Amino acid sequence: MIVSSMMPAVTQMIYDMGLEHMLNGITFECPQQALQEKEVMVRCVLEDKEYTSDEINTLFSESKATGKSLYYVDEEIMHKINPSLVFTQDVCDVCQIDTESAERSLSKLPVVPKTISITPQSLNDVFNDAITIATAMGFPEKGEAYVLRLQDEIKNIVDVLRAGLTLSKSVMLLEWIDPLFNCGHWIPHQIGYAGGVDLLSHPSGNSIVIDWDKIVKYNPEVLVIAPCGYNQKRTLDDMKFLEAKPEWKNLRAVQNKQVYIADFDLFTQSSAGTLVDGIKVLAKIFHPELFTESIGLEHKYCAYFK
Repeated sequence: MIVSSMMPAVTQMIYDMGLEHMLNGITFECPQQALQEKEVMVRCVLEDKEYTSDEINTLFSESKATGKSLYYVDEEIMHKINPSLVFTQDVCDVCQIDTESAERSLSKLPVVPKTISITPQSLNDVFNDAITIATAMGFPEKGEAYVLRLQDEIKNIVDVLRAGLTLSKSVMLLEWIDPLFNCGHWIPHQIGYAGGVDLLSHPSGNSIVIDWDKIVKYNPEVLVIAPCGYNQKRTLDDMKFLEAKPEWKNLRAVQNKQVYIADFDLFTQSSAGTLVDGIKVLAKIFHPELFTESIGLEHKYCAYFK
């Protein structure tokens, strides 16, 4: 069986479960280790180009309106790999190639491969998807062991919060800065497990554009900024858009220096392991008095105000 992944989160989980020996054919945005070892089969017309957050949002909005995907399959590489099983996605046709676009290219292979769309909406869906992936690759036990280990890690966090009799922190997590997008899908569940609540979020649903006035009125205790596809450095370049907002300096999170920047893969990449890492980071941010030991993820986030 030759497996290809058109979703970075799937690629990450395949590696996490020790099944990478079956994988060839990935996307240009897959984890670095995979990019060093596997052939890239999915590309984007925006690769290696510099755009502002607003320009990126406009380009993807125009693409969606016209029905023309910015992602494409390198069909020469596809024929060379000739996969028998391909994991696609339909969570977001803005962030990755969608199943319909992928299948148009895959249909040109001599034997059309089986496609499985990985389309989680909640954190539980992500865990179930890990088992689906492992089962489709012939190793269901690896998926089950992977999920059980991660669920135990979440349980340990929740146990600490319960023992500490914590009150939930009022939180806002932004998935995009210009324009402003709230958080959706599984991220509100991550926040909940970490001892917080985001009342402007959209659990198990798409993130949406949100008015700045709503954020000002909500006035969260903690603000976490993790734009989709951005690392900390790239996000810091865009913080000027937030700092220019009226009432920015008056937000509780700003006045109390509770603004944090995090790498996107802790939240908007739906691989089970990275999302659990995101819960660990949030728990440490929200309740540092309870989570005092190093979690080994300090390089994945930083406080905006030192």
